[in-house]
Amino acid sequence: MPSRSISLLWWCVLVFACVASAFAQDDPDGWKRPTEPVRIAGPIHYVGTFGLASYLLATPEGHILIDGGLPGHEGLILQSIERLGFKPRDVKVLLTTQAHFDHVGTLAALKQATGARVVVMRGDEGILASGGRTDYLMGRDAAYQFPPVTADEVIGDGHVLRLGDVSLTARHTPGHTPGTTTWTTTVNEAGRSLRVAFAGSTFVNPGTRLVKNPSYPGIEADYRRSFALLESLPVDIFLGAHAQGFGFHERRARSATEGVAAWVDGDALKRTAIASKAAFEKLVAAER
Repeated sequence: MPSRSISLLWWCVLVFACVASAFAQDDPDGWKRPTEPVRIAGPIHYVGTFGLASYLLATPEGHILIDGGLPGHEGLILQSIERLGFKPRDVKVLLTTQAHFDHVGTLAALKQATGARVVVMRGDEGILASGGRTDYLMGRDAAYQFPPVTADEVIGDGHVLRLGDVSLTARHTPGHTPGTTTWTTTVNEAGRSLRVAFAGSTFVNPGTRLVKNPSYPGIEADYRRSFALLESLPVDIFLGAHAQGFGFHERRARSATEGVAAWVDGDALKRTAIASKAAFEKLVAAER
């Protein structure tokens, strides 16, 4: 090969390496990185990015989408829906687990693209309507804001949402946001009934005040009630809002040979809640 061609080849390799390195530094957790969509169990499909989860529940009467990722990344979710053979316009309901920019940033665009209704737990409707500006921790930082969206329905704890053959129960698990929601359902996989929880985050973000001058009134008690509820929920499959938080990629790799068994772990949600509670108690003790 002529030396000029070799030089050109190495220049291309160098440019690619620099771009890849910059991308990795800009997106260390893969929030913006596409990943192949996959069916998990029953009507549940993962249509999020490498790091941020979005779930499509497909029914003959239309589909439900839980969470939507970062602002401007609605195209990745819509493409994943289409790759699975579904039509975005058949999405009828948009749900959230928490009103933070990395989970509801695309909600306004998805609502416009699909015509779906936005259903949100009480406590988070104002955050959605303000585009994140009323968030108790990150509201003043433009980096954490998103296109505002008005909820079509505001619900409370225990609300049951039905579409086609899917029934979802909303459990109020506040703290991370005032309206953080854990959605539960039961699906059928090869004749087996599996209890599934799409759990809202229980992580305490840095800067949150729990005891002295609390970030919002009652936040400490909210977190405690949420931990107790999540520890008690009977769950076969735990699906989180962040892919790495429940071992999504490892479980997907295992599912190629193990099938749905790779996703089944009856103690996973309880373990996560206990670990979050331990970290929470340390923060409470430090404040006091």
